[in-house]
Amino acid sequence: MNSPLPILIVGGGIGGLATALVLARDGHAVTVLEQAASFGEIGAGIQLGPNIFRMFAWLGLTDVVSKMSFFPAGLTMNDVRTGEKIVRVPLGDLARATYGFPYGVIYRADLHQVFLDACLALPNITLRTDARLTSFEQSADSVRVQLAGGEVLQGAALIGADGLWSKVRELVVVDGKPRVSGHIAYRAVLPREDVPAHLWSDDVLLWGGEKTHLVHYPLRRGELFNLVAVFHSNKYEEGWNTFGDTAELTQRFIGACPQVQELLGKINTWKMWVLCDREPVKNWTNRRVTLLGDAAHPMLQYLAQG
Repeated sequence: MNSPLPILIVGGGIGGLATALVLARDGHAVTVLEQAASFGEIGAGIQLGPNIFRMFAWLGLTDVVSKMSFFPAGLTMNDVRTGEKIVRVPLGDLARATYGFPYGVIYRADLHQVFLDACLALPNITLRTDARLTSFEQSADSVRVQLAGGEVLQGAALIGADGLWSKVRELVVVDGKPRVSGHIAYRAVLPREDVPAHLWSDDVLLWGGEKTHLVHYPLRRGELFNLVAVFHSNKYEEGWNTFGDTAELTQRFIGACPQVQELLGKINTWKMWVLCDREPVKNWTNRRVTLLGDAAHPMLQYLAQG
C-alpha cells in the first residue's frame, strides 16, 4: 500500500527524473527537489547501449528517444598519433539483430528533456526548483528534510540522486569529497556544417593514445558533432560547466595526427570537467534513505556503463 507521504528525490538530473517517473507510474506521490533555478542538463553526448533501449521500451519512451538520437554505424578506434585504424565493431542492423535493440548516442540535454516532459505529464509528480537540501532526519515512519530557506518537508523515503558531490551521500556515507582521478575532460559541440566532410564520421570514433584520447560522434539526428578530449592533468575545479584552457589542450595533443589536430582546431571554447572517483562502499542505504547514480557509485567513462 502506498504511503500518503511523497517520496522525496534530491536532484533533478536524468537519474532523479527517471526514478520519479518509475515511482509515479507505480502509484506513488513523488516530489523532486532541484537546487538550481530551473530543470536542465549540461554536458555533451551520452552513448546508449542496447540494454538502455530495453529500459526505454519498458518505459514506453522508445519512439521519442529515437527521434532525438543518432544511430552510429560502428565503434572505431584509431591511433591518435599515426591515424592508423586499430579496430572497428559494426553496429546498426547487426546490433539490433544481436541484442534485440539498437546502439545509439544522444545529447544529454535531449535525454533529460524526454524525462522532464514525461514527469510533467503525471499529476502525482511535483517538481520544485531552488530547493537545496541542507539536512535530513529519520523517524520510524518518515524522513524530514530541511531546505536552505528553512522549509521542512516530510516524506515516506528520501532518494539522493544529487550527483558526484552529493549532500545526501555526505550524510549517509560520511566519506568526504570524491577522489580526483588525475584525468580531465574537455567537451564541445559543433554544428554539422562546421565539420569538413573529410573529418565527419557516422561512427563513434576514438583516437586513443598514451594519456590522451579524443572521441567524437554525431548527435541529434546528425545535426551536431560531439567532441570530448581526455588527458592527464593536475587541475581541479568542482563542477561540470567551467571553461577549459585551450593552450593546455593543444600542448597535450601536440603529437597527434593531422586529423585530430584539425578537429581540435575547430573549437574556440571548450567546457571542462575533472574526472573523479570514489572508493566502493556497501552502505548506499540507511533505513529510509538511499543513493542513486553518481551519488552512489560514480564511474569513470572508461568503464562504459554503471
